[in-house]
Amino acid sequence: QEKSCRLSAALLGEGSEVSQEQLYELLKYAALGKSHSAAQPSWCRVYHQRHLAGVVVVVLHEMSQLHFYRFYLQFKHLRRVFRHRFTLTPSANFPVSLYGEGTNLKPQSTPQGLTSTSSECMTKSSDLQCDPIIQRYGEKKQGLTSYTLTLEEQKKNDYPIEGSPGCKGYISTECDQQRTDSSPLFGLDCEMCLTAKGNEVTRVSLVDARGQCLLNELVKPESTVVNYRTRFSGITKKMLLPVKTRLSDIQTRLKKMLPHDAVLVGHSLNSDLQALEMIHPSVIDTSLLFARSEGRRFKLKFLAKAVLGKEIQCEQKLGHDPTEDARAALELAQFFIEQGPTKVAELNLEMLLTAEKLAEVSQNKAVLQPQGCGFQEQLSEPPPSSKPCFLDCLQVTGQKPLLLGRQGLDSSGLCQSNLSTSNKQILQRALEDVPLSKFSIIQFSLGSDSSPSHLHAGLHEKVRSKLTDMLTIYAGPFEENFCLKSVKKEFGRCGPMQSLTVVTETFQPYVCIQYEVLEAAQLAVESLNGAEVAGSCIKVQRPVTAAMLDCNVLIQELELDVENEGVIYVAGLKKSVTEADLQQEFSQLKDLETLFLPKDLQSGKHRNCCFLKFQKPQSAVDAVEAINGWTMKGGELRSRNALAPGHLWRWIWQMNHSSGKQGKHIFYEKMEQLSDSEQDLRKKVKKLDHHVKKLYRSLQNNTLCVVLFPGMDSTHGSQSGLGLMGIKDDEGRSAC
Repeated sequence: QEKSCRLSAALLGEGSEVSQEQLYELLKYAALGKSHSAAQPSWCRVYHQRHLAGVVVVVLHEMSQLHFYRFYLQFKHLRRVFRHRFTLTPSANFPVSLYGEGTNLKPQSTPQGLTSTSSECMTKSSDLQCDPIIQRYGEKKQGLTSYTLTLEEQKKNDYPIEGSPGCKGYISTECDQQRTDSSPLFGLDCEMCLTAKGNEVTRVSLVDARGQCLLNELVKPESTVVNYRTRFSGITKKMLLPVKTRLSDIQTRLKKMLPHDAVLVGHSLNSDLQALEMIHPSVIDTSLLFARSEGRRFKLKFLAKAVLGKEIQCEQKLGHDPTEDARAALELAQFFIEQGPTKVAELNLEMLLTAEKLAEVSQNKAVLQPQGCGFQEQLSEPPPSSKPCFLDCLQVTGQKPLLLGRQGLDSSGLCQSNLSTSNKQILQRALEDVPLSKFSIIQFSLGSDSSPSHLHAGLHEKVRSKLTDMLTIYAGPFEENFCLKSVKKEFGRCGPMQSLTVVTETFQPYVCIQYEVLEAAQLAVESLNGAEVAGSCIKVQRPVTAAMLDCNVLIQELELDVENEGVIYVAGLKKSVTEADLQQEFSQLKDLETLFLPKDLQSGKHRNCCFLKFQKPQSAVDAVEAINGWTMKGGELRSRNALAPGHLWRWIWQMNHSSGKQGKHIFYEKMEQLSDSEQDLRKKVKKLDHHVKKLYRSLQNNTLCVVLFPGMDSTHGSQSGLGLMGIKDDEGRSAC
């Protein structure tokens, strides 16, 4: 049975822009995969890449994130189909930034006659002889027994050894040393806390050779805990309170689970065995397997990224996941055994680590870019000849990408280029040719005169004004001498406020509140309209303007937006609440996947709200019902469905703070007519959405589709782009 491809992206709440280089990472890995030394992208993950039917990139020329949200209701197909959305760094010349300068697409020939690109280099065989991995294991592939630690190596690296003075009372797994190259591998990892006795196990994970989790158990320490090391272990006092399992129980279970010839794999496995107080004769230690000079060791997090293309031990997570770490160590050992020392040495891990450290030191000057099996370091704008050439990379596979559009996108002859005079013609050619190509770039355009600078500026102001209105509520009437502090406290429970002003032009006073997130304003309208606040029964409503007449429709569509599926908003958090508190408080909620605590982009302090993402939509619905009315550190929580994904939340914040205006609101204003040019643009946008819908429906299942609003970076100003992406599944929408 054909495996279904999946795409995951940790984009909830982050709101950071995806660069052209990061987009290039994704497209390169999706098109080439590990078989051609492409690494998993650093910001998202493609599962079962080799089962992808193809890659289709749709570029909406001269359009930006601004266009998507100004014509949000018109983009009916795009917003309902694609599960992943991200802000894209704008580019002055997007097609060139996507696949390199046309004049530089010619492949260079290496002395060996192999195709090479300007961004990838071959490791010379003479250099390999000096590599610590080759010096230790030689160049030829060997069986797993060649990589298990000898007794002397175990003693040298502080492994528990039978009969050693420090191992009194330790339990043997009773496995023998009669291992063979076909002996089963098991990945092992433990999390420890500091007790009066020293390091004691609090969690144990064991995975088999297929990566299946056989054991993932919390363990109650024997001695008093001094430090839970929650930041690294993820263990809290509350988690261990109900636990009855002791170390002796785990030792008994491990003895039963491991066959007589089992080989344990781990990263610095000696620490795990010492904490388990167990002795095992056959071990592969990945911190020693991927040898370095002078006794240094690579970290597991780095090896997983550089070798496997996997992100583990992410900062967003509370502590390490021992199952994830055990699986990573196991896969690293399997990679080493299957590929052999030479292939591993060719990864040039020392160079990759140096590039990574340089990037960390100079964050604003360096770009860390997974490229092939390694990273490309750019400390300044590279010369044109060193720009990554995506089309050149594809040529390695014998593929000839398809480029369709109104402009000459490629001058290298590496593509099947076809120029058309209209979007309709482009669509027709795409329906015929895309199924025949593994990689396609389709460029639609609004037309050269559809987005002049004055119209673009007008769009920006209208979007900013409408977002401001949607973030704003009016509440009242109040008594003449009402308590403003009580009003601020009550409405503050709905979420972070940007401003609160008293309206005195009316017979009785009202308040005008502008929130920082859409969910807060909607929560105020839903929960406080008709409520008694500061001694008055009040009405809560948004400004009544021509642009706001469809506000309820827009709110409803935002709730149905596929990217908000399974995401809820929680407000009413106290300032003293930390992310660890939230992890602990919400751990009882079923199917909770991700927690995001927004921060003020200027002060860095967290807001009084958070977002929770659940694996199943129904679990999110249940969570909203459960959370409403909860108290946490004295604060009453309020919750509702999410309306704005992370990238939009950040964009709203930037628009409100860059405009220098608070936005003047009145209850009624003269109705404005849409200009002819904007009416025409609305029609074109609707037609474009229909074109993309038709193209998408024609794609094979398991096709990665990326729709790009490239943004603008010109003399008229800069506007961020927007990306939508997903892998088409059997139901005709993008798979998670």
